[in-house]
Amino acid sequence: MAAETIDEVIAELDRVLEWARREDSRVGYFAALYRKVTVQVKAGIEAGEFDDGPRMEALDVAFANRYLDALATYRSGRRPVGAWDLAFRASGAWMPTVIQHLLIAMNAHINLDLGVAAATVAPGAALADLELDFNRINDVLASLVDEVKAELAQIWKPLGPLDRLSGSLEDVAVNFSMVKAREAAWALASELAHQDARAQAETIAARDAWAVAFGHGLWRPPIGRLALLLIRLGETRDVSENIEILM
Repeated sequence: MAAETIDEVIAELDRVLEWARREDSRVGYFAALYRKVTVQVKAGIEAGEFDDGPRMEALDVAFANRYLDALATYRSGRRPVGAWDLAFRASGAWMPTVIQHLLIAMNAHINLDLGVAAATVAPGAALADLELDFNRINDVLASLVDEVKAELAQIWKPLGPLDRLSGSLEDVAVNFSMVKAREAAWALASELAHQDARAQAETIAARDAWAVAFGHGLWRPPIGRLALLLIRLGETRDVSENIEILM
């Protein structure tokens, strides 16, 4: 059953995490990060940080249900949309590092799901009123960068010293990438919001195909494979422990 409130989203993510820890499934890496973001968004709604709290909750729920539905489809033995199919298949492979798992899943969720969810919650002319609150999520994501980096440093120890050497440049790059991804998601929403159902299906299919190609590049990049292999060899191997760290 689809979640109807942000509390139900968090409860569903808790169930996913319980299953992932029990099964030692790397699916739990993104679920843990996603739960962290969702809790932060809920806190922002309760603190009145958004112009329209109920609408932001509706967006959060519609957004989350696309992920939860894709995961349920995959767990049932069927194939979800291409970008999520790729992410879930990557979670069953040995080579992707933890950060790659997160990026491949974020690719599916931001580059595909977010724009679809926004256009669903605020179709047509209503979309314009959503833009300011939509952009405020960038601040939520930026606030979590240091915490997530510290957690990743527990999984791959050399990250801490490397991060101290790189200073704030890496934070700027991460935040810039997230902002650009969300700008692309907004552009997708703006296109979908004014299309009929048939045109929307074609637009979503085209974006999904693009996200699949981009996801393949994240999984098996043309350069840096040796560095990724060395990172993977140095990561903490206990999947359940890594999930706990990312929570």
